[in-house]
Amino acid sequence: MSEPLRATYRLQLGPGLGFREARGLVPYLRDLGVSHLYLSPSLQARSGSTHGYDVVDPTRVAEALGGEDGLRELARAGLQIILDIVPNHMGTGDENRWWTDPDLRERFFDLDPETGRWRRFFDVDDLAAVRMEDDLVFSTFHDTVLGLVDEGVIDGLRIDHPDGLADPAGYFTRLAERAGEADIWVEKILHVGEALRPWPVSGTVGYEVLNDITALFVDPAGEAALTTLWEEASGDPRPFAEHAAEAMAEQAATTFRPEVERLHRACVAAGLDLSLDELTRAVATFPVYRSYVVPGRGEISDRDREVIEEADMPVALLDVLTLDSDLAGPAADEVVTRFQQTTPAVTAKGVEDTAFYRYLRLLALNEVGGDPSRFGLAVAAFHAVNAERADRWPRNLVISSTHDTKRSADVRARIGLLARHADEWAELVAGWRDATADLVVDGAPDGAEQQLVLQTLLGAWPITAERLEEYLTKALREAKRNTTWVEVDEAWEGRVQAYARALLDHEPFLATFRPFQARIAEEAAGVSLAQVLLKLTVPGVPDIYQGDELEDLSLVDPDNRRPVDWDARAAAVAADDPPAKLALIRAGLALRARRPDAFLGAYRALDAGPDVCAFTRGHDEVLVVVPVRPQHAGDADVDVPAGRWRDVLAGPDAEPVELGGPVAWHRLVGPHGIGLRERA
Repeated sequence: MSEPLRATYRLQLGPGLGFREARGLVPYLRDLGVSHLYLSPSLQARSGSTHGYDVVDPTRVAEALGGEDGLRELARAGLQIILDIVPNHMGTGDENRWWTDPDLRERFFDLDPETGRWRRFFDVDDLAAVRMEDDLVFSTFHDTVLGLVDEGVIDGLRIDHPDGLADPAGYFTRLAERAGEADIWVEKILHVGEALRPWPVSGTVGYEVLNDITALFVDPAGEAALTTLWEEASGDPRPFAEHAAEAMAEQAATTFRPEVERLHRACVAAGLDLSLDELTRAVATFPVYRSYVVPGRGEISDRDREVIEEADMPVALLDVLTLDSDLAGPAADEVVTRFQQTTPAVTAKGVEDTAFYRYLRLLALNEVGGDPSRFGLAVAAFHAVNAERADRWPRNLVISSTHDTKRSADVRARIGLLARHADEWAELVAGWRDATADLVVDGAPDGAEQQLVLQTLLGAWPITAERLEEYLTKALREAKRNTTWVEVDEAWEGRVQAYARALLDHEPFLATFRPFQARIAEEAAGVSLAQVLLKLTVPGVPDIYQGDELEDLSLVDPDNRRPVDWDARAAAVAADDPPAKLALIRAGLALRARRPDAFLGAYRALDAGPDVCAFTRGHDEVLVVVPVRPQHAGDADVDVPAGRWRDVLAGPDAEPVELGGPVAWHRLVGPHGIGLRERA
């Protein structure tokens, strides 16, 4: 019998962590309190694949992970399974029989009839996009997985990169009909303020929640000082939006020029008179990842029309994309579909993989689905988005760290605190730049890169030279300023890495860095716990990324996919006095097990002023109190619903106390500065 969905635990399977090893973790994970094991792609991928996103045979479970028998054994071990699948693309090469057979290749893959290229996954040449709108392709790709769903081996699906599909709405409708009661989550990156379309899914994988929780703890009082520091260091006063626009234009004109040229040929074939430059500008100025117009069914929402009209494009193209043109038929439909498949790649590579590495005012805000120009989120606004999620998407995933985050939640918590200490940070940075001036050789690192290094050290300290150098290599090349993946400037990279490496034992720098970093780390430990409590209690289903139940100071992939010390975690969960983060997760998940309906029910904000976030879940069954800026909260009162309340974090023997009406927030929190109570 299915266990209610309480929390998921994400595992990145690969060499050394297959189904057998995952099965060995089940007793520990059940003890922690999760109900579902959330697996990375597990269908047959290329030989030697370390991630599974390069599937070459979707009809088989990956032999390297243990095959279908291994997956079935894992499903019987005591946790239900959610599987990440990749309907947008497959890996090319000799192991993919659909790729090597010319007839099958024409049927399965989205090939350019003029050049013979495959549409790619972003800019990855050996990942070819498939024609999932074709009935045969859909059934070939899904029959094995959905058969396992029917049998109860798999309980839910996570759909990777749906924005690359020709018709996401049609895909999810078909998948939901075939998947029955199984949950379906969509890896949809929403811009700040953008709503998920009304697809038949359980919600997104949660990046918008991650960014809201992060922003809640960023003190808006620090914006002016950090902006001044960034502009002086970088010599660039432009706001983030201009960096993003510039990077998107670069990507549309270079990396994705083949895709734009193919789209241009489709425009010409449809009778549209526009230049390649005009089309490039239209793609590069699209305000969100994509629109979801379905020309074959004549479907266009008001939201689609709004976002299309925001882009800079000729009227004739605008009319085609909004289905208002006299041009009609398959050629015009091809323009609409192809345009919508092109903008997500340009946006992702331009914003997340370029501009986020250029605009470095406060790195905690540079996260997937985030907007670095949004400096903080008011408590009232946080309540508003939570109330909407409770109403529309109560089973949305709630994440804090993933295999794709730029920085782990604990790193972001540290860096985000710079907004509370902005003036002191600016003064320290000025001193460090003077003290380390002799380490700058031939202009490297420049002022912007020094900001990257210093914030990274603050967030990830202590860090080895090897990890730091590997991260900086990726960050510098993604920025595409002084070196790139295509045109590597090894000399520049070497000078930046030498600077960063020298700081690790540079006594004049460390004399002031270490005490400041220690204070930030101590303060951030409290912020991290507060963010974990919110993840466990706001509307949605909490997901724990592998190993994140203990302090995790990881940077971007591949740093965040390092092997996890499972023995340390098993020992911690069994300890009489477990670490605070793990103990909080365990207590929170136990509460969710006791009161499952409360966490699928109402979300009610409680008035506690601008510096304390307080709310109840269900019919006032659970009370959560999180001071966002305790240094400003004073004696702010929380309007507590009357009743007898038990302190969940004080242990199972805590006696309930009578509470009701205005109660000072500090009376409702424990030694870690956060409060979680349940009605007795």
